[in-house]
Amino acid sequence: MAKNKQPGHSLSSNLPSNPPGGESGNDRSRGAARPVSSAGVCEVAVARTFLGTLAYSIPASLVGAVTPGVRVRVPLGGGVEVGVVDRMGLREDRTRRPRLRDLRAVLDETPVVDAAVLELCRWIADYYVAPLGAVLKAALPPGLLVGRSGRDASPRARTERVLKLVRDLKTLTERERLFGRAHRQRELYETLEAAGGQAAVRHLTKQHGFARSVLNGLVTRGVAEVVEREVQRDPFGGPVEPERPITLTPAQERVVAALERLGAVGGGEVALLRGVTGSGKTVIYLDVLERQLARGRSGIFLVPEIALTPQMVRRFRARFGDAVAVLHSGLSHGERFDAWRGLREGRKRIAIGPRSAVFAPVRRLGAIIVDEEHESSYKQSDVPRYHARSVAVMRARIEGGLCVLGSATPALESWANAREGRYHLLELEERVTSHGLPAVELVDLRADAEDEAPADAEAGPRIFSRRLRHAIDVRLERGEQTILFLNRRGYASFAECPACGHVWSCDACSVTLTYHRRRRQLVCHHCGSTAPPPDQCDNCGAPTPRYAGVGTEQVERRVGELFPSAGLARMDLDTTGSKWAHAEILEAFRRREVDILLGTQMIAKGLDFPHVTLVGVINADVGLHLPDFRASERTFQLLEQVAGRAGRGDTPGEVFVQTSRPGHDALTAAAAHDYVGFASRELGDRREPGYPPHRRLANLVVSGTDESRVVDAAEELSEWTRALIRDRRLDGIDVIGPAPCPIDRLRKRWRWHFLLKADRAGTLGGVLRFLGERRGQPGSGLRLEIDRDPEALL
Repeated sequence: MAKNKQPGHSLSSNLPSNPPGGESGNDRSRGAARPVSSAGVCEVAVARTFLGTLAYSIPASLVGAVTPGVRVRVPLGGGVEVGVVDRMGLREDRTRRPRLRDLRAVLDETPVVDAAVLELCRWIADYYVAPLGAVLKAALPPGLLVGRSGRDASPRARTERVLKLVRDLKTLTERERLFGRAHRQRELYETLEAAGGQAAVRHLTKQHGFARSVLNGLVTRGVAEVVEREVQRDPFGGPVEPERPITLTPAQERVVAALERLGAVGGGEVALLRGVTGSGKTVIYLDVLERQLARGRSGIFLVPEIALTPQMVRRFRARFGDAVAVLHSGLSHGERFDAWRGLREGRKRIAIGPRSAVFAPVRRLGAIIVDEEHESSYKQSDVPRYHARSVAVMRARIEGGLCVLGSATPALESWANAREGRYHLLELEERVTSHGLPAVELVDLRADAEDEAPADAEAGPRIFSRRLRHAIDVRLERGEQTILFLNRRGYASFAECPACGHVWSCDACSVTLTYHRRRRQLVCHHCGSTAPPPDQCDNCGAPTPRYAGVGTEQVERRVGELFPSAGLARMDLDTTGSKWAHAEILEAFRRREVDILLGTQMIAKGLDFPHVTLVGVINADVGLHLPDFRASERTFQLLEQVAGRAGRGDTPGEVFVQTSRPGHDALTAAAAHDYVGFASRELGDRREPGYPPHRRLANLVVSGTDESRVVDAAEELSEWTRALIRDRRLDGIDVIGPAPCPIDRLRKRWRWHFLLKADRAGTLGGVLRFLGERRGQPGSGLRLEIDRDPEALL
């Protein structure tokens, strides 16, 4: 990176923009610039790394077919790519009109991105300093914006051949006269008649055993014809149990009435619903969406984990039937395309899914609900690095819908917005059950050791305290269910030489390798690289490493030793790799084939099983001391959420939290179910260092394979940014760093970062956009990542 570059002359093309719930005067996108009138020109976004759009001429043969939101094939460099038309005419901030190349083709008769979603994508590109083409690619099903191939690789509708009756033989005489001795043809006719007049050819031949000649005979006699029928790929289709009538509590009725009033306003109102675990938030969500459907509007329901999708789909289908469509990455491309098309055509009116479902092409959006809105999984980890919660708020504002953010433990940013009046605060302080929240006991691992050592000396840590082990025994005797939580997968956290202390680390990342006993491998949980367990120390030659730390795989083995008769299931990334693994594990637990469910954070939220009366947290200290300003908040949220899985039925729940730090504020607050007190103290602790929500934050990461060049580039770029702020006399914004990232090497790339902290979102946005346009592509193997509103600084 050259060191002689100076900040440019103007920030005028980088007008400030504010995030949802932030300051007023929001310029929703740089795309708001008025286009220069030019009937034969358009701006196109392609899925490349550069910011902005490209201008193209519209040939006479395509005039009338080109409109914002359609996909087009365009020449770029020496090849052809697929892009999306952003706007007609040239942007007025183009300083000159270059000689333009012609569009090659238009791929859609109607826009694949409607006006509201296109405006939303412009805002995301502007706010998060991301290429508009990359945002549009994230908003569309896989294959619709394929990038550099230049071909339309869209998933196609699946069809099947169907034999359909075209003649009604009402009397026995007619049938006998027509078929005579062709008994199989008559049998086929009557089979079709019983099936409603038509059936798939494959079903008739494979399941009923009719020969092709029999089918052809019906066609020849003019009784039937073969037609093509579209098949909807819906893995969640099929019959569902009818919903049991639910009577709302007075507290729920008050919340529903308040949301009804906000929804009637039609101005993009935002409500934060803080309801303790088990207070019946989902029932309220269903009611809100039902009222929107009654008005002819549609809804979007976001969940933080794919694991929650089957449970939610079951409840939503019981209420809304086939109006529900599911969008998530675990589905095939064809299944996602069919769900997306059903929403776009209005056949489906409620979209359910993780963060990418925020782009669902629903018609007339009435409400968008973000369940467990505090979850970090709503933040996209790569470009475009959007947060689905903020995008949901903005989409509701653009389309005049209602946005509901729900959680027992809201993000501190949302809590501050509600307390300061930017969001409407609604609260449910009690569970719908008569016995209230579960009792939580902090078990000091230093004082309450397990009464016997593990049978396997391969790893030494003791896993269960006497208190937790006894509690599990009691549940098994009663026939009740238990959830065990540990947010660390694998068997042991690291391998260490007992002689010299050498620890085996990843060659590509600055992290220790995790031992997976079942796979007999050391695994990097960041880049995925693996190595066989060492026979001797690389450093001193001593034999047999010592494995330290506890993961879910080791807990699973210990549970099997201590409770051999119990049904056990483990749910983490290692056991849920197949398409339906989440659903199969949870369904077995729901059917009570599993007594003990063990897992990582994917079991810590949203699950509702009435027979779970015990939750055990194996080690609450995991993640508590990470070098990240959200560590305490995230620990509190995880503990409060997982504790909330207990006692949701008729029997009170109990929670044991094992820790070596029983006096830590996050743990004592979680044990007392004191969100308000914890939030107040944590907000106070963040004020002086200026962390969100007190100030706006961006993390800028420079990476590359040459460490010295990364250091030089990070230092030069941070100084360039300081000079920009100083020369423009921008107040209330500071540059912190640079310094090595806490994990300073990932996937063979060295990483340094610096922070921008600003009092106003507009100031931060202007600097980030200017920096992204002028210095966003360092080149020569270096990379700059701009992460606005980061969820973590690791």
